[in-house]
Amino acid sequence: MKRIFISFAIEDERLRDFLKGQSKNANSPFEFVDMSVKQPWDSQWKTNCRSRIKGCDGVISIITTNTKNASGQIWEMKCAKDENIPIVGIYGNDNHAGVKVPDECGYIRLMDWTWSNISNWINNI
Repeated sequence: MKRIFISFAIEDERLRDFLKGQSKNANSPFEFVDMSVKQPWDSQWKTNCRSRIKGCDGVISIITTNTKNASGQIWEMKCAKDENIPIVGIYGNDNHAGVKVPDECGYIRLMDWTWSNISNWINNI
């Protein structure tokens, strides 16, 4: 069972919950790691979050129009890159118009949110 960190904008918490639900399926190739910000984040949150990301096999970042303003999510994506943890972005909805990763995270591969895409990516890391 691989450990996958889920990165998302707080406005997309509902999408995170859907992905978390998928991780509970009997055929799921991953378990979910949550570092949702409950309080304004500080250096301690960053330290704890970095430790969790480093303890994971990969990071899935849910990409929506909210991502461009989600400083915590952007930091998580950059942290994964810094720690050489495989990362992929999945579109949070079918309409991708105007949806992209922030320029500073432009190295992230994007794909549609399908069970086959997610499980294939996880199986290949």
